Amino acid sequence: MIPADTNHLVVSLRDVTHTYGTTIAVNSVTLDIVAGRMIGLIGPDGTGKSTLLGLVAGARKIQRGKVEVLDGDMADAKHRRLVCPRIAYMPQGLGKNLYPTLSVLENVDFFGKLFGQEDLDVRTDDLLESTDLAPFRDRPAGKLSGGMKQKLGLCCSLIHDPDLLILDEPTTGVDPLSRRQFWELIDRIRERRAGMSVLVATAYMEEAEGFDWLVAMSAGRVLATGTADEIRTRTGQKTLDAAFIALLPEEERQGHRELTIPPRQPNAEVAIEARGLTKRFGDFTAVDHVTLTVERGEIFGFLGSNGCGKSTTMKMLTGLLTPSEGTALLFGKPVTGNMEMRSNVGYMSQSFSLYSELTVRQNLVLHARLFHVPSGEIAGRVDEMVQRFGLEPVLDELPDSLPLGIRQRLSLAVAVIHRPAMLILDEPTSGVDPVARDTFWELILDLSRSDSVTIFISTHFMNEAERCDRISLMHAGKILTTGQPAKLVEASGLGTLEETFIAYLEKAQGIEPKEAAASPVAPVLVAAAPEPDARPEQRSAFSLRRLLSYAYRESLELRRDPIRLTIALGGTVLLMFIMGYGINLDVENLSYAVLDRDHTTMSRSYDLNLSGSRYFIEKAPIQDYQDLDRRMRSGELSVAIEIPPNFGRDMLRGAWPTIGVWVDGAMPQRAETVLNYLQGMHAGYLSDLATRFGISLSQPYTLETRFRYNPDVESLVAMVPAVIPMLLIFIPSMLTALGVVREKELGSILNLYVTPVTKLEFLLGKQLPYIAIGMINFVLMALMAVFIFRVSINGSILALTTGALLYVIVSTGMGLLISTFMESQIAAIFGTAIGTLIPTINFSGMLNPVSSLSGFGAFVGRIYPTSHFLTISRGTFSKGLGFSELHLPFLFLAVAIPVLTAASVALMKKQGE
Repeated sequence: MIPADTNHLVVSLRDVTHTYGTTIAVNSVTLDIVAGRMIGLIGPDGTGKSTLLGLVAGARKIQRGKVEVLDGDMADAKHRRLVCPRIAYMPQGLGKNLYPTLSVLENVDFFGKLFGQEDLDVRTDDLLESTDLAPFRDRPAGKLSGGMKQKLGLCCSLIHDPDLLILDEPTTGVDPLSRRQFWELIDRIRERRAGMSVLVATAYMEEAEGFDWLVAMSAGRVLATGTADEIRTRTGQKTLDAAFIALLPEEERQGHRELTIPPRQPNAEVAIEARGLTKRFGDFTAVDHVTLTVERGEIFGFLGSNGCGKSTTMKMLTGLLTPSEGTALLFGKPVTGNMEMRSNVGYMSQSFSLYSELTVRQNLVLHARLFHVPSGEIAGRVDEMVQRFGLEPVLDELPDSLPLGIRQRLSLAVAVIHRPAMLILDEPTSGVDPVARDTFWELILDLSRSDSVTIFISTHFMNEAERCDRISLMHAGKILTTGQPAKLVEASGLGTLEETFIAYLEKAQGIEPKEAAASPVAPVLVAAAPEPDARPEQRSAFSLRRLLSYAYRESLELRRDPIRLTIALGGTVLLMFIMGYGINLDVENLSYAVLDRDHTTMSRSYDLNLSGSRYFIEKAPIQDYQDLDRRMRSGELSVAIEIPPNFGRDMLRGAWPTIGVWVDGAMPQRAETVLNYLQGMHAGYLSDLATRFGISLSQPYTLETRFRYNPDVESLVAMVPAVIPMLLIFIPSMLTALGVVREKELGSILNLYVTPVTKLEFLLGKQLPYIAIGMINFVLMALMAVFIFRVSINGSILALTTGALLYVIVSTGMGLLISTFMESQIAAIFGTAIGTLIPTINFSGMLNPVSSLSGFGAFVGRIYPTSHFLTISRGTFSKGLGFSELHLPFLFLAVAIPVLTAASVALMKKQGE
């Protein structure tokens, strides 16, 4: 054990309080932690351990009180930046600080570059060898077992030689062998790294026994501090579990009594039977010829290493998965996925999976209906569950507002409301305090002993496994042994069930027992930590290396995510096709028909004039108004013409005859264009008739129009240069926003909070890959415009490309800005769509000139970036313009880039709330 520096404090807390809304997570905590020790924060989930560690690590903003770490105030941003390289923070959750698509080596390399670590290759090789991860250096982190993820997380945390190592429940959900290996690794590091302080949160009291000093917490307050022996002595208890219960306030342990396990009456009826059960996923065998039997009413514990196939076996036993080989029987009948079979099974997952928007009562009623409990029995069944599981005081409350122990009781009540004969529990008490855990086990025992419910439970708590009637130990898809816990311990000749379990796992993996090991485990090379000013990159406010590290990592993740990569490249091409051909305002090939009420030579001549136009396709004549209405409603006709009686006579008299026109107005702008065409044709035709027949009309005239840049007035020529700006602001900005928000959802945003990387480095590093993607999209769309849509670039290609580059930087910058205040990927998608498409279509000049807008629309049109790149795009495509004529749009885009970047940096948080 490393001697503590009793004259130096590594952490000092004074009256620290932290809240989330109305929930108090940390309540007026005052605490001093001496350097050089391994300190354990013990207590169940929801006691404030994680919040306290986040405050110490600088990951959370201090709300009230004072937090001093490594001789400085963590409320001071300058001190946080300087002290950050001396702190390592490993958050709660298996691999929470890792990037699942990156390999083991790429993860460690990324963190090393963020901290400016020298001799990174040597340091990485040593850490991977010491943690037995060297053979898996090319394996993606997401495909590692739970224990291996935690070892990799530790490697990433230790890559920069910290003075303070903070571990938030690092072994939760990890099997006993991996837990022991993890703590052996920590011990070796502490032996080599003199003076390093370790601050650990854990719910495993067996782990806490090995720590130098403990802080017991409940409801955000410190209950007691001291060594494990001192806490046990103070409470007069033999175990830390019992001591923790004794430390709780009276109201929290009221009614608690020591758990007793009543004997089970033997039952010859077999509830569960597996015969050679096997499940393969491709070439991988997850479950390998498992054979076991479980009697009715038995509590059967399912233990095993991480990723050994426990969950897969459970799913096959309940009909959720079909076996590749073998047979699964439930009460003598083959397991199927039908409703009758499922009604015999209750399932309670490790994660809380009830409906948070429904009250306790509503959840119970809903699940009773889902399992087809007869309507007349639902009320009585709900009342029975409420009484049996002590839910009466919280019937009208929402589940999220309940303490964890009560939520677990509610989950159990929901799982058994339909009276299942078998109950499957997947690590049901993870994170629950000892009092709630004992209460939960009382309920399980009552179901088993009183109702003969068969309990199939998985757990990593060895003291829970000892309460089971029988257990099986599983590894690599195979059952290693099955039997009563006490008899297994006795047969092994070891002192505890945990040691017995570890011995079986070591034998299965070919690991020699520790006492007989041929050579000591390789020590971890940990050099003396450099002073904070020793590394220029850590001292500087900006590091190109850190920025490029984030850019390279984002590129790797994008390349290995087929869905995002497809959207990034294929999405733009697809939308270009759809919009290029779909947004068509041309009025060619419009179907029309004539209701001729005159039937003269002149009326037929008028009809022939229309049918000869390339704009119209003539259909069968209209018989009457009812026929006209029917054909217009069905969509058969886009235009209907009514030639009135006396049409020819009026023409001969020199009067302008009135023609009736019906136009489909579903698309108003298109309808207006059709009407203008008809008016022009009408006037031109009448004037031509007057000239041919020598008729003097009261107002004869002709109107001849000429169009510049697009003489044939084709939609493609106008729309394709407009679609490019629309897609270049939509797709790149959405991808960039998702790239940042995705880190918030996965939790890896924590690496921004606790590493030396600055907000500017982080944002620019995330932006660079999407700028490259945006420019690739631009090139693809420009090629499509020229070679597929036959829209030529008449101006400067260099000006168009330069404008596109500036515009893509702006559009990705808008994505960054949106991502700073969005917390979910769904919200980011909607926010980006609203913030880009609506202004682009309505205010940028895509359909109507900006000069024709007024009020707020005109203001948006003048400042919105798409308006200016649209000018560049149309100018270079259609008008033959270059840099000299387009200098104002270029200037605006260039100014917008630093404005958006500065706004994103200002709004981006470097600490969690």
